[in-house]
Formats: sequence, structure tokens, C-alpha cells
Amino acid sequence: MKTNVLMVCLGNICRSPLAEGILKSKTDPKKIFVDSAGTGDYHIGDSPDPRSIKIAQTKDLDITAQRGRQFQVTDFDKFHYIYAMDTFNYGDIIGLARNEEDKKKVFLILDEIFPGENVDVPDPYQGGEQGFINVYNMLEEACSIIATKLKGK
Repeated sequence: MKTNVLMVCLGNICRSPLAEGILKSKTDPKKIFVDSAGTGDYHIGDSPDPRSIKIAQTKDLDITAQRGRQFQVTDFDKFHYIYAMDTFNYGDIIGLARNEEDKKKVFLILDEIFPGENVDVPDPYQGGEQGFINVYNMLEEACSIIATKLKGK
């Protein structure tokens, strides 16, 4: 059985597409399915932000085929692990949970690096290129830990 992992940010064009691309590059697609979504509906059908695409390309990752979509309650049925990029997104996802089982699937992605500290991946959308580089580096570290955990399952 495949393990399904969902990365979630606000608009699904900056952080979660990067996290999806990074984790995909570290896992076997025959064993692990990775997707991403946004809690908001601002960018449904849109490509990732050009700055996310650019930083991914500098790391030999191609995220250009990804398209923004909104998180749905049915995602709790499809995914084993749901990683929120920040506490705001985490709260939105938990608010849609139907039961404790749904809630147990939701994690803050940077808790992988900073357990229990509730550290947010900053939203780089309003900033410059350095913000995207910083976000990439954080997600790279967190996704390495997640990939190692998933390989052990």
C-alpha cells in the first residue's frame, strides 16, 4: 500500500509546491505519493510562483507541472500525513477535521526539525528571492527527515 503525503500552505503556489517537489525527489513514487494544496482558494489551477520554480530549478527539481488546488475535507480520507507550513494553515486544517482520526494526520512541517516549538515556514510571497531560498533550505531539511521516517515504514 502506498503512503500518501500532503503538503499544505495558504495559496499552494510558494511553500507547499516546493515541499511537494523536495519530498518527491527523496522518495520512491511506487511507495509514496506526494501532493500539495492550499487552505485558500486564491490560486486554484495556477502554476507555482515563478520564484518557487526558479529556486527548485537551481536544485534540479521541476515543479512546473504542479497546479494549485484547495484543501478539501476528503483529503483526510486520501492522505496518511498532512503537513501544514504554518500555525495558521494548521488551524484551518484542524478546523475542517471531522474527528480525532483526522486531527492525528495533521502536523506542522517544521516540527520535524524543531519538535514541539510550533515554528512556521515563513510565507515568502511578499518578499524577495532570498525568502524563497530560505524557505527552500528549511523545507529541504524537514523533508529529509520525513523521507527517512517514511522509508522506515
